[in-house]
This record gives sequence, C-alpha cells and structure tokens, in this order.
Amino acid sequence: MDFYTSPHNHTKNPGSAVSPTASATTSTREPKLQLPSTTDPPGPSNPPKPLVWLIFGATGHMGRSLVKTALSRNDLVSAVGRTFETSPAAMSKLEQEHPNKCLGLLCDVRARPTVQRVIDATIARFGRIDIIANCSGYGVIGACEDQDEYDIRDQFETNFTGTLNMIQLSLPHFRERGAGRYLIFSSTSGALGVPGLGPYCASKYAVEGLMESMLYEVDQFNIKTTLVEPGHMRRDDVGDLVGGVEESIFGGGGGYGAEEEQDSANNLALGSPLPLYGHFLVKPPSEPYNTPTSPAAHAKRMLMWLGDKQPASAVKAAHLVWQLGHCSYPPLRLILGTYAVESIRDRLKCIIEEIEDWKYLSFPTGEQQGQQQGQGKDKGPASVSGGREGDEMDVK
Repeated sequence: MDFYTSPHNHTKNPGSAVSPTASATTSTREPKLQLPSTTDPPGPSNPPKPLVWLIFGATGHMGRSLVKTALSRNDLVSAVGRTFETSPAAMSKLEQEHPNKCLGLLCDVRARPTVQRVIDATIARFGRIDIIANCSGYGVIGACEDQDEYDIRDQFETNFTGTLNMIQLSLPHFRERGAGRYLIFSSTSGALGVPGLGPYCASKYAVEGLMESMLYEVDQFNIKTTLVEPGHMRRDDVGDLVGGVEESIFGGGGGYGAEEEQDSANNLALGSPLPLYGHFLVKPPSEPYNTPTSPAAHAKRMLMWLGDKQPASAVKAAHLVWQLGHCSYPPLRLILGTYAVESIRDRLKCIIEEIEDWKYLSFPTGEQQGQQQGQGKDKGPASVSGGREGDEMDVK
C-alpha cells in the first residue's frame, strides 16, 4: 500500500474497529497529516526502511496506537508493557499475532535492571535498536499541599528517572552504532504549569530540561532526540489502524469504557483507593481546596471535560510520530493538537511580555553602565525624570 497518497484511493477494511465518535465517512476523510518538507519526511523521495522500535509504555492509549502504526508499516517493534498492569501472557499473545515482527516485554522503568533487560532482549532479538520511544507516564491530580512524599517521589521516579534510565542504558549502543533516535513523550504540562498537577508538571519540566541539554551532548554521535508534546488526546479512536492488536491484547476493542474498567481493576489490584483516569490518580481534596471553583480542581475539571470532548486523536498523533522516526531532520519539539499549540504559544507570549515589562530593572555590566550614564548626561535632566530610562537610573 502507498502510504503517501490520499486515503480517498483506498477502501476501508470492513473488519476494522471504528471509534463510536468516528464518522461514517472515515475512508473519505482529508489526507493524512504529514511532517513539513524541511524534515525530509518518509515519502517517494525518502523511502522508509524497516526500523527497530523499542516502545516503553506500549499498553497506554498513545503507546498502543504507536505500536500498531509501526507494525502496520513493516517496522519491527519491541513493545514494553508495565509490570504491574500487564500480564506476560498478554504480551506473548501479541508476539504470536505478529511473528518475527514484534517482541512483547514487561518493565518497570523505575528499576534500572529491568530497563537493561529490555534493551538487551531487543538487541538479541532484532540485532539493533534504531528508535526508543517513551510513552510511559504517571501523574497525581490534586493540590500541591495535598500530595504526600510518596505521590511526589513516584511521579518523578516514573517520569524523570525512568526516562534517564532509558537514556543512560541505551546511549552506549547508539554511540557504538553511530546513530540512534529518542522520541520522548512530554506534554503541555512540560511547558506550562497546570493547577492540580504541580508535581507532575515539575517532573515534565525536568524531562524537558534533560532532553534539551542532552541534545547538544550527543549530536556529535549522530543521535537525535525529539520531545513530543501532545495536547489532550482521545483514547478510543482506532479507526484507520490495522486491526488485531488492540482488540485482542490491549483492552478488548479500544473503547473508552472498556479501558476505564481495566484501569479501575488495575488500580484495585494495586491496593489504591484512589480513582484512576488513564495514568492519573485523582486525590480527594482537603478542606481548604474542596470548593467547586478551586483552582486546584482545574485538572480534574479538565478530565471531566475530556470525557465528552476528546479533542485530539491518538491515532493521528501516532502517524506523525512514526514519520518523526523516519524523517531525516527531526525537530527538538513536536507539538501536536490545536490545544497544545495555542497553550504553549500563549505561555511563551506571556513570558516575552513579562521580560519586556521588567527588562529595565536588569543589572548592566560595568561597560554597559558607563555607556548608559553617558547617554543620560546627553539627554539632560528632562529625560531622567520621565520614562523608563529614568526609572532605570533611579534603580542604580
């Protein structure tokens, strides 16, 4: 199949699963999104070669979509589920449905030995690793004051330390090969603070700083990295992916209700009394924050809104991330969805405006100070008494 033409030219598989929210005219939708030409995306001028993916968090809604997308395009995939929510039998069944193309593994990203075993097993099976994608994540919804030490540590160990474990243990392999790529899923929470998600945002900010710093360190080894920053993603759209994986392995059909039911069962198995939404635990608010309009309840209100709106498609995001793995010049950040683009752009705009408002309170160097004092003498007393330049001289 030619993946670079409009889906108008193809007939939809009548046996494929369709989201309850998907249109009846799915097969005649607009052409698939594609990365800009500056990235040299896969296409007729850059035919994709089979690559080996190591995907952490492969049992989450984003990870599932990415696994299915890569397999449907003849890539090789090592799909890593979380040890506390996925059975070895389920991952083995995934291998059986995709013989010689998929390896199903389990891992706790917080534990370095399990990460090392996953990397070693992937290399032993496929001979190499081309791309490491981290779709795993964990968060607690609640006011900063209400989250205890365990909540905070667990979020950082999963989101930040887990990512660091993957990088430190796989970099020797990438350096030896002289090539490699990291696709790390961050979120808008890594670019702006969200009330009710303080420690989670802090862990994502840490991941952003880690990856941006590492980018400069490993570029000399031809190792690339991209932070994928999706907005709010819907969980039940599997309309145009190859059927067979999610229905049998990942939660029975991909429906929203089925996955929520499985999440609740997993949560009870862990002995946690807290409600679970995806990879977020919801903590009951303490008395000071237990009001309908409390800012600390913003994240919870957003989840309630998501259950109805579900604005962005994990399937479309997976298509773009697959292209990201095969393009020649990946960006540092790939922001997905209108909500993510607008939110991050507004945040950066606010930062720039704040810098401009307060830049006159800076502390100049000796040379700059002498120049500014000379400029003040040339302008005379009138200019000193009014305007921002006068304010700056008063601060000195």
